[in-house]
Amino acid sequence: MCGWRYAYGVTRDEQLIAGFLRAVGRQIVPCKFNTWLPLPVGYAELTPQFRLQKAGHILGSAYVEIKHQVAAKPFITVFSGDLGAPYSPLLPAPKPPYAADVVVIESTYGDKLHDNRRDRIKRLEQVLLHSLQDNGTVLFPAFSIGRTQELLYELETLIHRLRDKKIHQHLRWDELTVIVDSPLAAKFNVAYQQLAACWDDEAIKRLREGRHPLNFSQLYTIDSHAEHLAAVNLLSSTRKPAIVIAASGMCEGGRVVNYLKAMLGDPVHQVVFVGYQARGTLGAAIQQYGPRGGYVTIDGQRIDIKAEVLTLSGYSAHADQQGLIRFIKGMRKRPQQVRIVHGDVSAKKALQSALAAYADKVVIAE
Repeated sequence: MCGWRYAYGVTRDEQLIAGFLRAVGRQIVPCKFNTWLPLPVGYAELTPQFRLQKAGHILGSAYVEIKHQVAAKPFITVFSGDLGAPYSPLLPAPKPPYAADVVVIESTYGDKLHDNRRDRIKRLEQVLLHSLQDNGTVLFPAFSIGRTQELLYELETLIHRLRDKKIHQHLRWDELTVIVDSPLAAKFNVAYQQLAACWDDEAIKRLREGRHPLNFSQLYTIDSHAEHLAAVNLLSSTRKPAIVIAASGMCEGGRVVNYLKAMLGDPVHQVVFVGYQARGTLGAAIQQYGPRGGYVTIDGQRIDIKAEVLTLSGYSAHADQQGLIRFIKGMRKRPQQVRIVHGDVSAKKALQSALAAYADKVVIAE
C-alpha cells in the first residue's frame, strides 16, 4: 500500500491578508493595451518606453515590449511572460509583435503539443458520461481564475448541444447540476462577464445569441462557508449526481480539501484533474496513488482512495511548442536573440532546437 501525508498550512489571519492586499493595491497602475507609454526609470537619455499586448493566458494578461535607443536606433526587447494556448475558449490567441531584437520567452510546454480543442471537448463528454453512470459527484479541482472559466464554458457547450439527450435513464444533460464552490472563482466569473468585450469572437457570438457561458441555468455558486459545508454533506451522503468545481487546482488548501476528505473513500465519486499537479502537492499524490489503490493522509486522517481518479489532458493556459514557435515565427523582423526561461531543462532544450530556424541565436537562460 502506498500513500502520502498532507498538512493544511494556509494563513487565515485576516489582518495579514488585508495588509498584503493594501500593499499590492498601492503598486497597481492601470495601462492600456497596444499603447507606448514612458517607462519610469532613471535612464532618461535612453528614452525607454513599454507597450502591453494581449497574451491570452488569463483575462488581462500581457506580454511586454520595451523600446530604448541604442546608437540612435530603437532597440526592442520582448518579455513573453506566460503565453496562452491559441485555441482556448473565451480569450483571443496572442498575436506576435511586429519585430524584436531580443525575445525572452517561456518554455513551460516547450517539448509538448496540446490536443486540439474539438478532441478535448469530446474527451470531456466521454469522461462525464462514464463518471455519471452511477451518479455521485464528479469533482474538478481547478484554479479560480482561468481554468474554472474554461471548464464552465465547455460544460455549457456540452449541456447546450446535448440538452435533449440523456446521460443515463434517469438523468438528462439539462438536469445536470454544476456547482462552483469557490468565492474567489465566483468573483472572477463576475469580472469575466463584466469584461466580455475582451472575449474572443466565438464567445461574444454566444452572448449575442442569448447564451451565457459563465452563468447558465444549471450553474449554482456557493458563497458562504456554511453553504459549502452543507453542500459537501449533501453530496457525500445522498450521492446526488453533480459536477463540482472547487479550488485549489493542486488541492493545496481551499474548499476542495473538504470534498476530498468526504469523497475520496467512496467509489461512487470521481476526481478529475485537468491541470498540472506539481510534485509534492496533494493533487499529485492523489493522481499517483489513486489508480494504485493507495491512500493519502489529510489533516491527520488516513483516507484510502476508493473514488475513481482520472486525468483529462489538454487543459492548459500555456501555449505548447507550436504556439511558442508561432510567436517567434510570426514576427516580421527576425530576432537577433531568443532567451528561453521558465521551464524544465528538457522543455528548454527541445524549444531551443525547434526555434533555431527562426532566430539568429537561441540560448537557454540559467
